[in-house]
Amino acid sequence: MSLICAITNEVPDAPVISPHSGAIFEKRIIEKYLLENGCDPITGQTMKAEELIEVKTPPIVKPKPPSATSIPATLKTLQDEWDALMLHSFTQRQQLQTTRQELSHALYQHDAACRVIARLNKEVAAAREALATLKPQAGIGTSAGPNSMPQHPSIASEAGGVATQPIEQAGMSAEIIQKLQDKATVLTQERKKRGRTVPDELITQDQIKTFLTTASHPGLHSASIPGILALDINSADHSKILTGGNDKNATVFNKDTEQVVAILKGHTKKITKVIYHPDEDTVITGSPDMSIRIWNVPTSQTQLLLRCHDGPVTGLSLHPTGDYVLSTSSDKHWAFSDIRTGRLLTKVVDTAEVGLTTAQFHPDGLIFGTGTDDSQVKIWDLKEQSNVANFPGHTGPISAISFSENGYYLATAADDACVKLWDLRKLKNFKTIQLDDGYEVKDLCFDQSGTYLAIAGSDVRIYLCKQWQDLKVFNDHTALATGVRFGKHAQYVASTSMDRTLKLYAIE
Repeated sequence: MSLICAITNEVPDAPVISPHSGAIFEKRIIEKYLLENGCDPITGQTMKAEELIEVKTPPIVKPKPPSATSIPATLKTLQDEWDALMLHSFTQRQQLQTTRQELSHALYQHDAACRVIARLNKEVAAAREALATLKPQAGIGTSAGPNSMPQHPSIASEAGGVATQPIEQAGMSAEIIQKLQDKATVLTQERKKRGRTVPDELITQDQIKTFLTTASHPGLHSASIPGILALDINSADHSKILTGGNDKNATVFNKDTEQVVAILKGHTKKITKVIYHPDEDTVITGSPDMSIRIWNVPTSQTQLLLRCHDGPVTGLSLHPTGDYVLSTSSDKHWAFSDIRTGRLLTKVVDTAEVGLTTAQFHPDGLIFGTGTDDSQVKIWDLKEQSNVANFPGHTGPISAISFSENGYYLATAADDACVKLWDLRKLKNFKTIQLDDGYEVKDLCFDQSGTYLAIAGSDVRIYLCKQWQDLKVFNDHTALATGVRFGKHAQYVASTSMDRTLKLYAIE
C-alpha cells in the first residue's frame, strides 16, 4: 500500500498527516495551502503548519526514464560512466606526477642545504682554529727580555737532532739509587719540618665554596677533532697550563695573558698524558703511538723521543729529582727512563702480566703506584723493582690514582663510580667516597698541601681531606671532564673536558 497525497493524487516525496482529517499530503503543497487558506482542505477546520505530523518512509526509488530502459541506452550510459572514470584517472595521474616532481625538487634543495651547512660548519671550525692561533701571535714577542717567546709557535718534527732512546736497559746503577735515596731523605725531612701546618696563603674551605667559573677557553685544540684528554700545571709558574688533545697536539697556555705559548706537534696519535717539568720549561707527553716525547717549550721542538713500550703509553709520572720519568703501558710493563740522556734504565713486567692503566710516584720518589686492567692498585719499590703491596676492591680497570703530599694517603678510582682512600701506613682502605650511579672518574688530584682532593669525570668536585666533605661541584662542562689540577695554594682550579674547553674556577 502506497501513500497518496489527498491534493495531487501522487506519491509524496515528504508525506505529512493532518491531525484533523487524518489525510496524507505532500508537505510543500499543504504548507502552501495552509499559508493561503489556514484550514484543513478536507474538513475545513482551522489548522497551522506546525500541527502537521511527518511520516517516516524509506526513500523512493524513481523508475528509470524511458530512454534508459533499452539495451543500447544502457550501454551508452555505461560508456559515458567509463569515459568519465578514465578522464578522472588521467587527471589523478597528472597530479601524482606533479607531486612527485615537487617532492624530488624539495629533497634536492634539502640535500643542497645540508651540504652548504656542513661546508659552513667546517669553515667556521677552521676560522676558530685560525683565530686561536692568531690571537696569541699578537701578544708573543712584545717583551724584549731573555725569556721572550718567538712570534710564531714552532712545530716540532722528527728532524732537528731528535734523540731516540735505545731499547737496551742500562740498569739501575748504585749512583742512581743513591741519588734517589738522597732526594727521598731531603723530601722526608722537609715534610717533617712542615708538620701539620698549612700555608697561610692557602684558600680556605669557605672560599672554595664560593668558587665560580672565571674563564673558559675552547680554542686550544682543533675543533674538527674535539676533546682535551690530559692536563698539568707548571708548579713553578702557575700561570702556565699544559693540555694534551685528541688532535695529537699538546698546547702550553698562559692563563694570565690568555695567550697560547706553544703548540707541540709530533705525535701520530692523540695525547693522553702530559707533565710540565717543575723546574724547567720542559714538557713530557705520552701517546697511544707508543712514544714518549720530551719537549723544549721555548723552541716547541722535541728534545728526546723515548720508545720503551710495545703498546699505548697509559701513564706518566716525573720523579721528584726531575731527571727520570716513570711510564706504564698496555704492554704489561712499567719503565723507568732518564730524561737527560734518553736511556731506558729498567723495564719490569707486571706481576700478574696484565695491562697497566696509570702510574704515579709517591712524593718521596722511592715507591710508586700503578693501576691495572684487572682492578688492582699496586705499590712498587723503585730501588728493588718489586711489587710490595696490592690494594684490591675496585671493579673495572683503574682509571686514576693520586698520592697526597702528606705521604700517607692514596686516592684511587676505577669504573665503579667511587673513589677509594688508602692509608699507606696500614695498607688498608679507610674511606670510600661513593658517587652517583654511572659516574665516571677520569682524574684525581690532591693540592700541594694535601688539604683538598679534586675529582674530574661526570663533573668536577672538590673535597676537604680528612673530613672528606664535599665542598663544591662544578657541572658546566658539556661533556666528560678528563683532567683537574689545583693552582698554587689552591687559588684556582683548572679542568679540561671532551667538550674541548679549558675551564678555570676561582673566587670571582
